[in-house]
Amino acid sequence: MTNRWGGVIPPLCTPLASGHEVDVASLERLVDHHLLSGVHGVFALGSAGEATFLPDRQRRTVLETVAKRVAGQVPVFAGAIDTSTLRVLEHIRVASEVGCAAVVVTAPFYVTPHPAEVERHFRTVARQAELPVLAYELPAAVHTSLQSDLVLTLAADGLIAGLKDSSGDDGRLRALATGFRALHESRPVLFTGSELTADDAVRHGVDGIIAGLSNVDPAGYVRLFRAATAGDHIAAAEEQARLAGLQRIVDVAAARIGVTSARIGAMKAALSVLGVIRSAAAATPQLPLNDHEIARIQVVLAESSVR
Repeated sequence: MTNRWGGVIPPLCTPLASGHEVDVASLERLVDHHLLSGVHGVFALGSAGEATFLPDRQRRTVLETVAKRVAGQVPVFAGAIDTSTLRVLEHIRVASEVGCAAVVVTAPFYVTPHPAEVERHFRTVARQAELPVLAYELPAAVHTSLQSDLVLTLAADGLIAGLKDSSGDDGRLRALATGFRALHESRPVLFTGSELTADDAVRHGVDGIIAGLSNVDPAGYVRLFRAATAGDHIAAAEEQARLAGLQRIVDVAAARIGVTSARIGAMKAALSVLGVIRSAAAATPQLPLNDHEIARIQVVLAESSVR
């Protein structure tokens, strides 16, 4: 199954309506927006999807809505991101029930686990999960890095189906790509979470891109991926440069509100401006962007040729 995984898999935002309920209609339009752009899968309840902000009831609504709307056209990855092994296993049970293809799992957080506890977490999850498990390297958020040796050991033991690497360490990513290739038939899939170096990552052996900014311009990342895999590195670099300009939206409110709020709010505001979702509301306690910031995002969208 994992041999079919790769390409552009956007980590979907979670549109919210008044009262901070999931805006199901907007979420369905967002899924349609990505499918029409030619993406190779979707990832619900990742960082961009505000998974850790949402109660379990809303998490289930998101997964049910996305899986139903996708209807098997592409694989649906589900974030099973939580503080402890037992909570992660409960999220995996729900993801399996609604028909997801795989789950994405970080190291435990809130407490700071020892490397031996991180390994125990992944081994326990992988052995009890009803779905393939992709590890998620996200040290900026969970404050624990998945050591490369551990990732390769889990992969060699057949306990993880792949890794999404959002470490920002391109050297580590290339080393992992080499290590994964050495596993031959059991080779896991490797995804980059980078918005800004995705072209280089694909050129050096990464299977796909799971980048938050692909919420806003999934077609651009699809063009980049196709060019990079076809060996047209000039075209891929040009697309990457254009997307780097679009990346400016995440800085629009960063001086006034939290980095996460600014990033998620910017993507939602852009999608709202583009008419894909109804509202740019983010889960509480995140502060919303103001009218001036949204106007600046409109300018960046126009300058980056995103319509």
